[in-house]
Amino acid sequence: MIEITNVHKIFNPGKANQVKAVNGVSLSIKDGEFVVIVGPNGSGKTTLLDIVAGSVFPNPGSVNIDGHDVTKLPDYQRSKWIARVFQNPMSGTASDLSILDNFRLAAIRTQPKGLTIGINEAFKSKVKEKISNLGMGLENKIEQQMGTLSGGQRQALTLLMSVMDSCKVLLLDEPTAALDPRSAEIVMRTADNLIKDYKLTAILITHNLKDAYSYGNRIILMGEGLVVKDLDSKNKADLKQNDLFVWFG
Repeated sequence: MIEITNVHKIFNPGKANQVKAVNGVSLSIKDGEFVVIVGPNGSGKTTLLDIVAGSVFPNPGSVNIDGHDVTKLPDYQRSKWIARVFQNPMSGTASDLSILDNFRLAAIRTQPKGLTIGINEAFKSKVKEKISNLGMGLENKIEQQMGTLSGGQRQALTLLMSVMDSCKVLLLDEPTAALDPRSAEIVMRTADNLIKDYKLTAILITHNLKDAYSYGNRIILMGEGLVVKDLDSKNKADLKQNDLFVWFG
């Protein structure tokens, strides 16, 4: 599904503030695999995710998604395959629009845009049904402005919106870092359910070692732009939570 081949990324090359963020990473991620990437700050995790998403280009290296070479495609041209949830809950929604309008825009994310937004009763019912699964009571507030909601509510809704249009890959960039524990639990549980229900290929970047232990079927440790450890589903199942703390010394 995702082939990352000898990917490098150097910021400010040749200058005093040059940074080697990713240093020759190659990864093969299978269809339906849920990969969790951990590592200290500056280890290259988010840069690698940016390279997969298309918001940063490798120099050199290549990225292949679902049999397509996307190395030189910007993020908006990868949206037919990829949905992304950012660390900041404000990044994935339009604050001035209602919950319902946000969901409609998400539903036509990769489709040609006409002159009408196309909301009908059937669509409203579909949105309410999906939102009710969160257990946040938002299904009866779909006309409420998105900007009036808490960060946890917005992040949970962003996750649901990510699968309103077709996608094959879900990128989760520290989605719970800015949330309270209860909201974080809802977001991670929702993400896990969506990945399983829609058979998505997923990559989660996290500093939360409990989440790294609890979710996903493969775990990767990065350090200094390199893959330091890569445990498949069997080895991850044998991993103890304390082992993760040992990894970080």
